[in-house]
Amino acid sequence: MTSVEVRKASAAGFRGELVVVCHFEGSRKLEGAALELDRASGGILRDLLDRGDFSGKHGQVSVVYTRGALPAHRVLLLGLGKKKECDLEKLRRAFSKAARAVRDLGVAEFAVRLDPFGEAKRPEDPTEAVVEGVLLGLYRFTRYKTSRKEGDKDIRKVCLLAAGDREARRMKAAAGAAEVVSRAVCYARDLVSTPSNEMTPRDMARRAREVVVSKKVRLTVLGNREMEKLGMRALLSVARGSKEPARFIILEYSGGRRGEKPYVIVGKGITFDSGGISLKPPDKMEEMKSDMSGGAAVLAVIRAAAELGLPLNLVGLVPATENLPGGRAYKPGDVLKSMSGRTIEVISTDAEGRLILADALTYAGRFKPKAVIDMATLTGACIIALGDDVIGMMGTDGPLKDSLRKAADETGEKLWELPIWDDYAELLKSDVADMKNTGGRAGGAITAACFLRKFVGDTPWVHLDIAGPAWLSKDKPYIPRGASAVGVRLLLRFLRDQAGKKWGK
Repeated sequence: MTSVEVRKASAAGFRGELVVVCHFEGSRKLEGAALELDRASGGILRDLLDRGDFSGKHGQVSVVYTRGALPAHRVLLLGLGKKKECDLEKLRRAFSKAARAVRDLGVAEFAVRLDPFGEAKRPEDPTEAVVEGVLLGLYRFTRYKTSRKEGDKDIRKVCLLAAGDREARRMKAAAGAAEVVSRAVCYARDLVSTPSNEMTPRDMARRAREVVVSKKVRLTVLGNREMEKLGMRALLSVARGSKEPARFIILEYSGGRRGEKPYVIVGKGITFDSGGISLKPPDKMEEMKSDMSGGAAVLAVIRAAAELGLPLNLVGLVPATENLPGGRAYKPGDVLKSMSGRTIEVISTDAEGRLILADALTYAGRFKPKAVIDMATLTGACIIALGDDVIGMMGTDGPLKDSLRKAADETGEKLWELPIWDDYAELLKSDVADMKNTGGRAGGAITAACFLRKFVGDTPWVHLDIAGPAWLSKDKPYIPRGASAVGVRLLLRFLRDQAGKKWGK
């Protein structure tokens, strides 16, 4: 991955291949670092504006060769759009485009001088946004490529230019935190992008060892025998159709005081979902390797929390299995007994995510958590309701939902609340068991959440349905097509806010 360095230098004094400076749309005057470079070079940037070749539109890039007028060989002028509308998300998007443009030039290292950004709530936020935009925008999953295009190079280093020691210290801390978060996102993207023949439940449990980055992280993996003793028959029933044994991954990060209640995050870990006996249509079934996106996000969040040293206790739970048809597969009409003791009538075997989460949420109660958040590619109904780009949020605790909304606003990961009124739970009533595992097409995302709520108890709880944004069919500015690792930055921002830790000081 591209490394980030903070260097005390001016934009005009940077010696290297390329330096990036910014300009706002609608302004006829250069400001900050752009003005500094223009003056030092005899007006090479001013000329772009005067001739109408650069407007500052968001994401616009123009590369100027300095021809010895500056120590840097090239200057990339980056448009940030209108100044009043420029926020952290637009910074991420703009700098991801700038980074890709630099990569297309074949440049291995470049510098950025970011002018003061008055709209940010925290002085370190713009630095984090720029680093995230660059590193996430440069991500590529090339593990299975046996050859690369001629001239296809990676950027090795990004230098953030600081005016003085104080700014350099603040930028270094902020850039370090953003690097950790970005590495976590890319780690989750790698897990989700790995094909299911190499990302089985056992493989996922093995990869969970990579999360043990300090003595404060403890990993426990339960196999079929241990889960049977615990009564996790909902999870084990889903696994029956596959020859691959299920795994229940437990990660405990002890960054807070001893005895302090932990936050528990639960992620759906279906490493491939065929729908089981209720077989899915073949179209795009290859994307069903992404049905473990919630579980991958949980692994990434625990890893990053430990690397950041967040002063709180955190537990990650990932029920991992495949959902396949077979001679031993569970069937529509079966009645399953969950770990909670509640019985479930199976209406559709393609509503398997809520079954494995039911046992995981029951297990979460053992930790007496401060709050529980589960994340899952749970329902196509959520995509119908909110589209491809939005996380559906449902839950029982107002302050918890408010905190997640705030984190969503800060990270640019769109989130919208759906209701889980008791009327919807009526659709889950069964004639032969305590409940059915689906309530039909109407309100499908909501009835799925109503089902999960039955296994949470009185603990503050939020369910995040990430079915839409977990896998993208086309590129976005800092999210290449494919696995997005949605939810990783959202949860890390939420946890950092809860920890109350001061960053960049």
